Amino acid sequence: MSDSDAATAVVRSEISRRDFLNDVAAGALGIAGLGAMVVTYRFLSPNALFEPSTTFRAGNPDLYPVNSVTFNQDQQVYIVRTQEGFYAVSAVCTHLGCITQWKPDANMIACPCHGSKFKSDGTKVEGPAPRSLPHFSITLTPDGELLVNKMETIKPEQALKV
Repeated sequence: MSDSDAATAVVRSEISRRDFLNDVAAGALGIAGLGAMVVTYRFLSPNALFEPSTTFRAGNPDLYPVNSVTFNQDQQVYIVRTQEGFYAVSAVCTHLGCITQWKPDANMIACPCHGSKFKSDGTKVEGPAPRSLPHFSITLTPDGELLVNKMETIKPEQALKV
């Protein structure tokens, strides 16, 4: 093999500038196309937020003694039983959405974050909260359990008589 044949073989194995730039451009377009496909897929796929049901069973009325306030942590609701009947009060403070706490020694519902205080029926007593805690609809199911509907607010005077 002569020197000119060896030089020709070396030149042929090298990639030209044009081929290199074509390969880089094709790679960049491929990556951009793949990114566009991912974004399109995420846009077209459902973006659902799965929240707990707004209607829930609170159990048998016999579970709640008369003149008691019971906190349901999963649903963030107080089930209150008085001589007149049952009512459900939201445990979410109307000020900034903090979860309130029942204080049995003071017979009050208190917001630990900003100091709002409410009576056991949800009536605002003091603090920065702009309004009282809402009452939710509470009914009795055919099999005798309490059913609370957090989508339906009712007047504070309405109580379920059992």
